[in-house]
Amino acid sequence: MLAFAGTPDFAAIQLKALLEAGYKVSAVYTQPDRPKGRGQRLQPSPVKEVALAYNLPVFQPSSLKKEDATAPLKSIQPDLLIVSAYGLILPTSVLNIPKYGCWNVHASLLPHHRGAAPIQYALLSGESTTGVTLMLMDKGMDTGDMLLKASTPIQNFDTTGTLHDRLAELGTSLLLDGLKDIEKLNAERQVQDHAKASYAPKIQKSQAHIDFSTSADQIDRQIRAFTPWPTAFFEHNEKAIKVHQAKVEATSHTAEPGTVLSVSAEGLVIACGSGALRIQTIQLPNKKAVALKDFLNAFPAFFSEGMRVDR
Repeated sequence: MLAFAGTPDFAAIQLKALLEAGYKVSAVYTQPDRPKGRGQRLQPSPVKEVALAYNLPVFQPSSLKKEDATAPLKSIQPDLLIVSAYGLILPTSVLNIPKYGCWNVHASLLPHHRGAAPIQYALLSGESTTGVTLMLMDKGMDTGDMLLKASTPIQNFDTTGTLHDRLAELGTSLLLDGLKDIEKLNAERQVQDHAKASYAPKIQKSQAHIDFSTSADQIDRQIRAFTPWPTAFFEHNEKAIKVHQAKVEATSHTAEPGTVLSVSAEGLVIACGSGALRIQTIQLPNKKAVALKDFLNAFPAFFSEGMRVDR
């Protein structure tokens, strides 16, 4: 008998796969409903939506430190608690409830990128490979012993969105493989090399501000890491211009960073500290994202060659 704790789509994919594979999930923990959209109406998490669709009991405490929050789990006494992108800290009292402990599906190759944003930091770091680790949780932050790993290459067009989807499926396969023999896997677990640990803290919106004095390669990684959220941006004409798609331009220049080198239907080429970037899809505040060709049709004088942006 299993229990599950998770919140976003990454976790919902795994919960649904468990149920479709015939596993009995007796309780689902997820974060409280949050206000979303212009109307700020309370919306359930993707995990809650899956749980309700399968008529599973759902618990949504804001913390697991209080007795009433963990009482349902204690009464169920699951064999295993599966945790995936839950977003709450599990105290030792919770870790000790399940017979075989708590397994975590983490979207990195531990000990690299422990923390809340491993996918984004894998892209920001320019790594060529990432993956998923199935871990037996302990009281530390992603410090538990490793049970299984699976990797996937990072392509030069990957965004957090595309990697998220691939890693969610990879994590699902890893989890289903691990559940075939829980006792054996726990017995063969491997300790992480803590000296090689790196960290991926929660993303802040301010990190999405493009600094054209950095290299084009670095900005390209920033744009892809912050797609779909919070979306990289620069400022021009007192507006925050979001960048949804761009590529490194194979050109040399002597211009100041942030200088517009060319403007055409094929893109807006901007000088960087090293190299240049061709911006192909942008978005004005409160508008839809559009290809630069369509943007220029609507605002032909918004950009011009030789001007500086983000000053």
